[in-house]
Formats: sequence, structure tokens, C-alpha cells
Amino acid sequence: MSKFQKVTNRLSTRSVKWDWRENLFKSEEVLPMWVADMDFEVPEAVQNAIIKRAEHGIFGYTLTDEKVNETIQNWLQSKHDWEIEKNWLTYSPGVVPTLHTIIEALTAPEDQVLIQTPVYPPFYQVVNKHNRTLVKNPLRLENGRYEIDFNDLEEKLASGVKAFILCNPHNPVGRVWGKDELQKMADLCMKHDVLIISDEIHSDLVYPGYKHIPVASLSKDIEVNTITCMAPSKTFNLAGLQASFAITPDKKMREAVNEQFGLQGVNMLNTMGITAMEAAYDHGEEWLDELIQVLKSNKDLLMERLHSETNHIKVIEPEGTYLVWLDCREMGLTHSDLKQWFVEKAKVGLNDGASFGEDGEGFMRINIACPPETLEEGINRIVSATSAR
Repeated sequence: MSKFQKVTNRLSTRSVKWDWRENLFKSEEVLPMWVADMDFEVPEAVQNAIIKRAEHGIFGYTLTDEKVNETIQNWLQSKHDWEIEKNWLTYSPGVVPTLHTIIEALTAPEDQVLIQTPVYPPFYQVVNKHNRTLVKNPLRLENGRYEIDFNDLEEKLASGVKAFILCNPHNPVGRVWGKDELQKMADLCMKHDVLIISDEIHSDLVYPGYKHIPVASLSKDIEVNTITCMAPSKTFNLAGLQASFAITPDKKMREAVNEQFGLQGVNMLNTMGITAMEAAYDHGEEWLDELIQVLKSNKDLLMERLHSETNHIKVIEPEGTYLVWLDCREMGLTHSDLKQWFVEKAKVGLNDGASFGEDGEGFMRINIACPPETLEEGINRIVSATSAR
């Protein structure tokens, strides 16, 4: 049996997804399909590397050395056709802490920071918690696909925006921005002197027919105006090991970010995070290829069944990520009632669309990174509850 078919019991492992159901949904009968980690075991090479390191028995302060730098450099070259210098790398426990640090280091209180909504909830917190001014460039849903409103984007950028937090691939709407779209966004940022902070944590999770392009790879000018945030955590299901990195080609910006990390006391990763990251990037590509095929099958199954067996739930087909945006507005429920319906009637725990901003009201987000058996159970619950309405 493929490890992608295997149903692994995650209960009593302190899993946020599974062991926090009672706290979040007030019921342990709910099937959790929300938080962005996978119900798949990591590549065998990663497990073996961690076991071998654990057998050593000493877990002192651990460096990210030239070998780790080279591993990431090789991955970005082979996977995304992007050549980086090793000294551009800064390591951190996660992309979200990195976003906070960049905002602190490179913007000032009340500076305007732009995001494209609906979007990953921490983007709002990164801006608001540091007393920056939030500016929204709402995405437009047209014929089942989200598009960028470039007229609105330029108007907002021209109003004095200092930084733009880009999400690519986009969470939750699943767009993998194309080269022309990225070029146009980057050119507008260059024109109006706006720093690009690009969250590309889902960059490796792209469906056949699409290609992730790091925005910084478009040109040397765009490269030095961009800080790119990446991690193996979504790709290889390593979120609990807390290892990520930022790529900052501009020396002055990199020094400012590193100094801000130092002020926070963040200056190294944990031993197992380093071990897992290196093993995943060195030996995980075959596992990832199989994962993409499983996710595609899951995506196709979800779309086919919800579109054919429910009358009012539309699946926004993702081009990347294992997170799928469900348009439930035709169900005719208030958003509060919609959330309650999924928990109490369908008994499926999804992400609340409104947590991604007001543009997410009437939507829910489902995580399909699970064995087909689990996904089918979730779909059956939704279909059954829909039929009973």
C-alpha cells in the first residue's frame, strides 16, 4: 500500500488538526479538514535522517552550514529555475515570523502595506499588530477563477504603499500567478517604489499544466526589490519542525532583516528541523511527484462529486496548494449559519471563509491533503447533509 493511501491515526499526538477538535468545533464527531498540514507520512528519507540524528543522543546548538545552503540552492535551481547566492539566505522558525520581522525591519509605523484579499489570515495580523496601515486590493472572481484588478492595484500602490505582501501560489483561492501577471505586478511595484514581500511557501505544490515562477526570478531589478519567503513545511509535511528561510538579494535589506531577527533573539533553527529540511530537499522529489498525483486525484474527485451531487456548493478549482476554496453563497445561509451547518449538519471541520477577510463571507476552505478514504468520508458527509436540507 502506498503511504498516501494509508490512514494514520493522529489522535493523542498533540495534533492541532485532530486533538483540538473539541476546542474549535465543540465536537469530537467532526472530521477535521481545516488547518494546513497533511495526513500523510513524510518521505522515508526524512524519517530515517531524523532517526539517525536522534540516535546520536546529543542535541546541542546546531548550525545551518554550507551544505544546507547548497541543498536549498540546488532545489531552487532544479525546481524553479532560479539561481540564488548562498549568502542571500536567512533562516527562521517559520514564514509567518519572517513576515513579522520584515515588516518591523523595513517599514515604519503607519506605513501602508498592501495585501490581495481574500488571503491567509496572518497577513492581516502582520500589518495590524505592528501599527501599519492595511491596504486591500480585492481579487475578482470571474467565471470561477480569481483575477487581479490591476487598475485598483496601481491606484493603491500609487497612493503611498511601502510594501506589498504577495501570496503565490495564493492561499486560499489556489491561483498560481502566471508570468505575465507577476511581471505586471512587479513592474507596478518598481514604478511606485514598493517593496515586494513574496510568500511562496506553497511553491512546490502546483498541479500539472501550471508552473510556479518566483517573482524575484523575473529580472535582476525585481530580484533586488523582493524578499522571498519559503519553507519545506507545506511541501513535505514538516510544519511541526519549524524550519523556513527568506531569500534577500539586497545586502542592505538583508542586514536589516537579520538585525531585527537578532533583536528578537532568533538566530538558529532547531536540530531536527535542519535535519529534516536537508533530507527532504536532497531526497524527497520522487515522494513529491507522487503526492502531486494524489492531490490531483483528490481535487478532481472533490470537484466532480460536489458539482454533481450538491446543488449549491461550487468548487473553485485550485492551480496549486492542497487547500480548496468552496463557494457556498448559493446555499442561502448567513455566514454564521453556514459555519454552523458544516459543523452540526455535515460534521466536517473546515476553515471559516470570513477569517480570510470580508471577501470570504459565504465561502469555506477545505484541506484535501489526506488519504482518499478520508476525503471520501468528508465528501459523503457534505453530500448527505446537503440532501437532507
